[in-house]
Amino acid sequence: MDRVAIFVDVQNVYYTVKQSHGCHFDYRRFWDQVTARREVVAALAYAIDRKDQKQIQFQQILETIGFKVKLKPFIQRADGSAKGDWDVGITIDMLELAKEIDVAVLASGDGDFDLVVQKLRESHSVEVEVYGERTLTAASLIQAANRFIPIEGPLLLS
Repeated sequence: MDRVAIFVDVQNVYYTVKQSHGCHFDYRRFWDQVTARREVVAALAYAIDRKDQKQIQFQQILETIGFKVKLKPFIQRADGSAKGDWDVGITIDMLELAKEIDVAVLASGDGDFDLVVQKLRESHSVEVEVYGERTLTAASLIQAANRFIPIEGPLLLS
């Protein structure tokens, strides 16, 4: 049985699925799909903490499914722009878990992850599956992965 770690870039998945499909990602179906016949070593969902009641309820749903939710504070800059990104945190967790897993599942279309995906494959012999919205996932990330699974059809909540 393969040992798997799951890494979900919640903001990226939310915005790309919403933009392309006008609906939400089905985290329960995703969980069932990526954990079937696998031992879950870690399941991490990375989100921004806006102290919003709907987000808190959503995070509780993720925890009920089996994810550990990691939160980073939402930062509003003086110029009106906002910051809240988990790229470095996700990368560190992926590398730290590399020796404990056979498969890494990354839900994100962010091309910044192509280097860590290559590193997992080449230096740690970890198979990497990337789930992302087909038209909004970086080509470099798709190429770096062993397998790309588009977020569509049964992975969408309509």
